[in-house]
Formats: sequence, C-alpha cells, structure tokens
Amino acid sequence: MNGLVRLLLFGNYFYGICAVGLSIEASLQQHTPLNSIAYYLLVFAATVLYYTHAYIAEPAPGAAHSANKRSAWYFRNRQFVTRSQVLLTAAFIVLSVYWINIHWQNILHTNPLHWMLLIVFPAVAALYYGSAAPASSTYNLRNKGWLKPFVIGFVWAGAVTVYPLLFGSIEDNRPYLTDYVNILLFIKNVMYISMLCIMFDIKDYAADHNRLLKTFVVRVGLRKTIFYILIPLSIIGLGTFILYATLHHFPLLRILINAIPFILLIIVAYSMHRRKSILYYLAIIDGLMLVKAICGIIGMTLIK
Repeated sequence: MNGLVRLLLFGNYFYGICAVGLSIEASLQQHTPLNSIAYYLLVFAATVLYYTHAYIAEPAPGAAHSANKRSAWYFRNRQFVTRSQVLLTAAFIVLSVYWINIHWQNILHTNPLHWMLLIVFPAVAALYYGSAAPASSTYNLRNKGWLKPFVIGFVWAGAVTVYPLLFGSIEDNRPYLTDYVNILLFIKNVMYISMLCIMFDIKDYAADHNRLLKTFVVRVGLRKTIFYILIPLSIIGLGTFILYATLHHFPLLRILINAIPFILLIIVAYSMHRRKSILYYLAIIDGLMLVKAICGIIGMTLIK
C-alpha cells in the first residue's frame, strides 16, 4: 500500500487526477457540458508529463543516498519513470491527433483571442522552468521566489478553469463566452492554488534560504507566513465565497460543502508550524486540490 501511495504521489499521477477533477468541477460550476473522455485523458497525460520532466531531465548521481526521499525514489525507479514518460508521450500524441482529426473544422474557426488563451498558459508553464533541462537553466520564473506561487496558480487556473470551456466550445461548435462568474472562478482558483504553493514552499525553507531564493517564508519567516498571509487570506477567501453564495441564493448545504476546502486550508495552514514529511506535503496539501474538486462536483450535481 505504501508503495502504491509513493507511486501516485512521487510519480505525479496524483497531480493528473487533481487536474481532471478540477476541470470537471469548473465545467459544472460554469454550467457548461463536460468535455470528451479524450480531452480528460489529454489533461491527465500532459500534467504528469510536465511535472515528471523536472525530475528526470537532469541526472542525479547519488540520489539514492540523498535525504530527499522524492529524489531517491526517482533514482531507484528511473527505468520505470522513463518508460512511463514514453508511454504517456505516445498516448498524448495519439489522443491529440485523434482529437484534432475530429474537430479540425471547428479549430479553423477559432479566433485570435482563443489562440491567445490556448498559448499563454503553456508559455508561462515553459518559462517556469526556463529550459528543457530545468536544473541548468540560468533564468526561469521558478527563481522568482515571491512570484513562483502565483505563476503556478495562474497556469493551473488556466488549465482547469479556462481550458475546459475553451476546448468544450471547440468540441461542441458553440461560442466561447465569458462573464464575471468565469473571471471570479478563475481568480478564486489562482488564489487557492497559490496558497497551496506558499504552504509547499515551507518544505524547502532551509534550502531556499541557503540559495537566497526569496520565497514568502524566507522573506517574512515561518510564523508570519502562516498567521499574516496564509490564514488571513484563507479567511478572506471563505468570507468572499459565503457572501457571493448568499447573494446568489445558493442552497445552504451547497454553501457548507463548498466551504469545506477553505476550512481545511485554514486547518492545514495552522499545522504548518510543525515540520512535516514530504509525503504530508504531497498527500495533504496537494490533496486539498482534489478535496476542492470533489466538494465542488458534489455541490453542483447532488444539491439543487
């Protein structure tokens, strides 16, 4: 069981599951039809490929003896990870060709704004690492400590909030329309995932401090990051959601279910003053993305 957990978390398959879950949640919350199975498989494959690339792009001699359990896992399972990347790459190419072949006529009618939205999020994701070999890149957005969480939040929000509607409009040959609800949902997802990233930076506090990487926790300290940034922003997010839900007459049970991720965010933020293992960060902090997706899906499908 422990081996399976490590495979899901260290192998980044859990990120793929979270991306699919959040994509489904966003479609339901924006009252649009769900995408095709091929689209969700593409989202899963692209997410796993992107996150895993950072760990296998550069050699890691001696990683098996490292205190970094994730690096040690990649060193021990390098052959499996490489095969997984090859398989996922092949699947991504086949699915892309299949999807384009079905919808190429609708793609031809895509306007410049849509193309801009299609390109901006992968472009920012590429700039995050800066090169095909992330460890050797001299310039990348990941080295901008204060900006890093918001870059990740921006890319994730685009992939799971904008893309489901944009690709869905191509699949169904319908207009891609946005309103203030879409914009608010995008901002909410940017902030929620950025908060998770700030919590994740706590894990690397010592290393970032030695590298002079000015993340929030390095700049202001652990306690202030938790009590002056994470918890207050979580409370503001919760209050904003409750106000919005009340003004739009959401059912009480839907409000309570969708408040769960914010409440857990506050609880987990408070728990960060004690040192945690890498599996805690991957399972609990990243797991809040899946919790958010599940709560959102339940709130939209089971509660009227």
